[in-house]
Amino acid sequence: MWITEKLGWYYLILTTIIVFFCIFLIFSPIGKLKLGKPNDKPEFNTISWFAMLFSAGMGIGLVFYGAAEPMAHFATPPTADPKTTEAYTEALRSTFFHWGFHAWAVYGVVALALAYSQFRKGEPGLLSRTLRPLLGDKVEGPIGIFIDVLSVFATIVGVAVSLGMGALQINGGLHYLFNVPNNTFVQAIIIIVVTILFIASAWSGLSKGIQYLSNLNIGLGTILMVAALIVGPTVLILNMLTSSTGSLLTHSCLIVLIQQL
Repeated sequence: MWITEKLGWYYLILTTIIVFFCIFLIFSPIGKLKLGKPNDKPEFNTISWFAMLFSAGMGIGLVFYGAAEPMAHFATPPTADPKTTEAYTEALRSTFFHWGFHAWAVYGVVALALAYSQFRKGEPGLLSRTLRPLLGDKVEGPIGIFIDVLSVFATIVGVAVSLGMGALQINGGLHYLFNVPNNTFVQAIIIIVVTILFIASAWSGLSKGIQYLSNLNIGLGTILMVAALIVGPTVLILNMLTSSTGSLLTHSCLIVLIQQL
C-alpha cells in the first residue's frame, strides 16, 4: 500500500519513459541490429515466436485479471463515480495500462538487454551480465551473485502467484461446469498437474513442448476472443475498445500524475 500511495507517480513516469525509449529503438539504427551472429537465421517463425512471447509474458495473469481487473476498477474507479459510464471507460483504460504497451515495453527492455548480452557479447544468460558496462568485472563477484539470486527469487514469486491464481480459476471453472468441489485439495492437484506439464514442456525444449503449448494457447485464445466478439455485444465491445484505447493514449503521464496528487 505504501508503494502504491508514495511511488505510484514514479512508476507511471518510468513506464511511460520506457515506452518512448522502445519506440525510439524501433525507428533508430539500433533497431536494425541482429540479436545474433550476422549469418544466423530465426529459429522459429513469427507466429510461433509471438505465441511463445505472449504465453510467457502474460499467460495466466491476463486470463485471470483480464476479466477481474476491469470489474474491480468499475466498482471502485480511481477518479470517476463507481458503476458509471465514466467508470466503465476508466476501468478499461487502467487495465490496458497494466497489460498493454507499458507492460510490454518493460518486458522488452529487460529481454533486449539479456538478448544483446548473450547473443551479441557471448555472455551467460544472467541478468547480472547485462550490467557489465556499469559494474565491470564486479558482475562476476558477490554483487553479480546477489543480482542473479534476487532476479531468480523475483521470478519464482511471480510464477508462484500466477500458478496460484490459475489454480483458483481452473477450479472455479470446473466447479461451475461439472460441480467439482472448490477446495484446497482440488487446487493442489491442479497445481501438481500443471507443474508436471510445465516440467515436461521445458524438458523437451523450445522447439517441441513449449512451442506446441504456446501455439495451442494462442489458438484457443483467438477462438475465445472471436467467439466473445461475435456472441457478445459486438458493437459495445468495439466502441469501448476504441474509446478506452483513445483515452489511454490521450491521458498522458502528466495528467495521471496530477490526478494522483
